[in-house]
Amino acid sequence: MNEISKPSLIKRVLLNGPVILLFISVLNVSNFNYFSFNLTYILIFYCGLRKNINLGYMLIFLAGIINDTVNNLPIGLSSLTYLLICVSASYLRTITLKPSLLKDLIYFLFTILVVNSLSYILLTLIFSISIEYTSLLKDVLFTFLLYFLFAHLFRFYEKTIIRNLDV
Repeated sequence: MNEISKPSLIKRVLLNGPVILLFISVLNVSNFNYFSFNLTYILIFYCGLRKNINLGYMLIFLAGIINDTVNNLPIGLSSLTYLLICVSASYLRTITLKPSLLKDLIYFLFTILVVNSLSYILLTLIFSISIEYTSLLKDVLFTFLLYFLFAHLFRFYEKTIIRNLDV
């Protein structure tokens, strides 16, 4: 007889780690004075580049709706920016023959600059919400610089956890 074994709770949590981290990063609204970065952008971009870690467009859209609710933004704006990041990462994945962290980093910078510019334009021109340039630039700069660190952490997670627990 074949026995169907259910994965344990720990295995499920470890296999769904990126999804859990996505929703934790969306619900976390703490912002330090001089050091803030957008972990959600890093996670969505990295998972969009890799085939082994898949968040799914629906979960990304839902995370954006939750982020808009928590941060008191117009509903759908974060979903739009998250989906644009995911689409640009998927596009990069399809056009590259040999992945390179440096190319990913440069394309990530371009992507977050475009997405943040679009978000800034929509917030200021359409919704008349004021945003400080300096905080936005700091956020982009720290997000860009920390992508390298988190890419290595996610790659380590992918190699050790996902491949060892793959059911």
